[in-house]
Amino acid sequence: MKLLHDLDFNELTNAVTEEGFPRYRAEQLNDMRLRYRDYSETNNLPKAVKEYFSEHFRSRSVEIIETVKGKDAEKYLFLLEDGNIVEGVFMPHDYGNSLCISTQVGCRMGCVFCASGLNGLIRNLTSGEMLGEVLAVNALHGGTPAERAVNNIVLMGSGEPLDNYDNVVKFLKMLIDPRGLNFGARSIALSTSGLTEKIKRLADEKLGVVLSVSLHAASDEKRSALMPVNRSNPVSELISSADYYFKKTGRRVIFEYALTESNSDDASVAELIKLLKGRCAHVNLINLNYVKERGLKGLGRRRIEEIIKRLNEAGVSATLRRSMGNDIEGACGQLRNKYLSEKSEENRQ
Repeated sequence: MKLLHDLDFNELTNAVTEEGFPRYRAEQLNDMRLRYRDYSETNNLPKAVKEYFSEHFRSRSVEIIETVKGKDAEKYLFLLEDGNIVEGVFMPHDYGNSLCISTQVGCRMGCVFCASGLNGLIRNLTSGEMLGEVLAVNALHGGTPAERAVNNIVLMGSGEPLDNYDNVVKFLKMLIDPRGLNFGARSIALSTSGLTEKIKRLADEKLGVVLSVSLHAASDEKRSALMPVNRSNPVSELISSADYYFKKTGRRVIFEYALTESNSDDASVAELIKLLKGRCAHVNLINLNYVKERGLKGLGRRRIEEIIKRLNEAGVSATLRRSMGNDIEGACGQLRNKYLSEKSEENRQ
């Protein structure tokens, strides 16, 4: 069955009028789905409209099947129609509530510090499934289309967003659409491992969302050891695509840098300074979350402060990203894997 959330507003209107229903029914259906309600939960649609759309379009694209509350974040498991599971994290802030969503089931990028790709890529999420993650959490926290409980969106859960390019771009357009949730582009951040040609395509879309690039090393040798994607998207091409994105959108690019013993020595910091000095960019340092299957560890606080000081003194803007959700296994993929393991054990008993 098709998903109602996969339709943008124009497609929804066409679906309504092609069946001979009045155009204004599209507005009513749109309001229903943005509130994350089922056909049975709305009173302003006639029986004929409900019957047709319930037969052809699933009203909700994901279901929250588990919520884990931590001291500063909430983590959700989203069940998809085919039985696959993805995860998201809700992070309250003084400046607004952020939601980190997934864009794929699994991932094929193979970054050595990340849990999301341990089982490879299973499939892409549709635009409606991504939208469903946002709508489900917004409704859970009492939000409406006009008064959202979710203020910022981060595409940084499981999956590589630009590896699912068409669905992600459609999702972004639906987020920004005034007839949708009417997000501002500055409230949306897309994190990529560095698919250079897709970065340029995204720049040409002129959506203006914040681009966050997983850099993690400034030399090809070190970055390829951490991120296999660098072998086909080397650092020089990555920086060129980031420069292109800034030129096209005027948005400062954020470079994510997960600190490990292999990329945090003095030579690595010097390489990072040489690469980014003079560019309109910011470095988001991340003290690596421990992933048992990967075995990599982060740094001590003193060394992190030394690195930040050195970068800032060299003219490279850098801060340490606030870590949230560690007490609820906040690293990407951990909760999902734990949940599936527990369910498998239950089924064997």
